[in-house]
Amino acid sequence: MTEAATNLAHPQAASAGLFSRIAAGSVFPVVSILAGLVIVWYVFAVILNGPFQRDLDRRAGETPGFVEFVGKTWSQPKPTLPAPHQVAANFFENTFLRKVTSNRSLVYHAWVTLSSTLLGFAFGTALGILIAVGIVHFTSLDRSLMPWIIASQTIPILAIAPMVVVVFAAIGITGVIPKALISTYLSFFPVAVGMVKGLRSPELMHLDLMHTYNASASQTFWKLRVPASVPFLFASMKVAVAASLVGAIVAELPTGAVAGIGAKLLSGSYYSQTIDIWAALVAGSVVAILLVTVVGIVGNIVERSMGGRPA
Repeated sequence: MTEAATNLAHPQAASAGLFSRIAAGSVFPVVSILAGLVIVWYVFAVILNGPFQRDLDRRAGETPGFVEFVGKTWSQPKPTLPAPHQVAANFFENTFLRKVTSNRSLVYHAWVTLSSTLLGFAFGTALGILIAVGIVHFTSLDRSLMPWIIASQTIPILAIAPMVVVVFAAIGITGVIPKALISTYLSFFPVAVGMVKGLRSPELMHLDLMHTYNASASQTFWKLRVPASVPFLFASMKVAVAASLVGAIVAELPTGAVAGIGAKLLSGSYYSQTIDIWAALVAGSVVAILLVTVVGIVGNIVERSMGGRPA
C-alpha cells in the first residue's frame, strides 16, 4: 500500500505523522519560542502598565475586577509597554492601510531608511574586501592596519554619527551620503574580518599544488583564494547588512530627519507614542530579515554557480 493510500485509510495516523515531522523540523521550536515570548510580553504589559491604570481607576473611583483590569492594561492609548495585539494592529494599519506616499506609512519610512542602508552596505562591502585583500597580501598592513580596524569598532556609533553629520553639513553635503557613511562604518568590519579568514582558508597542500603548477600570484588569488573565500564573504555580508541597517537608523536620529525608521522612533519618543515606536521597531526587524534573506539567497546562487554544494 502506498503512503497516500495509507493516509486516506488512516487519517489520524497521517495527521500524527505530519505533526511529528513538524515537531522534528525547525517550525515547531520557532513557533514555541515565539509563543513563549508573546506570553511573557503580555505578562510584562500588565506589570508595567498596571501602576498607571490603578492610578486612573483610583481617580475615577472605580474598582475593576482582575479580568477587566488586565484588559485595561492591554488597551491603554499611551502605555508604558504596549501589548502585542496593539503593536500588530498599528503595524498592519500603517503598512497595508496607508498610501505608500503617506508620511504615516511604515513602508514609506522603511524605504527611506533602506536607501541609506543599501548604499552604505555597498560601500562597506567594497571597503571591507579591499582591506582584506591588502591585509592578506601585505604583512605590514596586517600588523599595522588590523589593530586600528578593531579599535575603531570600540567607539560607540552614537558618538560618531553626530560628528559625521555636522562635518558633512558644514561642507554642504546632506541627505543620503552622511547616513550611508555611518552605515559603511558599521558594515565594513565584518566583511573585512570574514574576507581575511576566507582568503586565508585554502590549505597549505592546495597552495603547494598551485606552486607546482607554476601559477602566478594573481592566478592563485583568483583561482584558489577567491573561490575559497565566497562562503566566508556571504556569511559576513549577512552580519554586515544588518549592521548597515542599524547604522542607517542611528544616523537618522541626530539629523532631525522627518522620514525614515529612525525619524519615526524619534517622533514617537517626542509625543510618547509608544505603540508607534514598537511598530517602527517591528518594521525595522522585518526589513532586516528580508535583507539577510536576500543576501543568503544570492550567496547560495553564487556558490551553486561556482560548483559548490547547496546549503
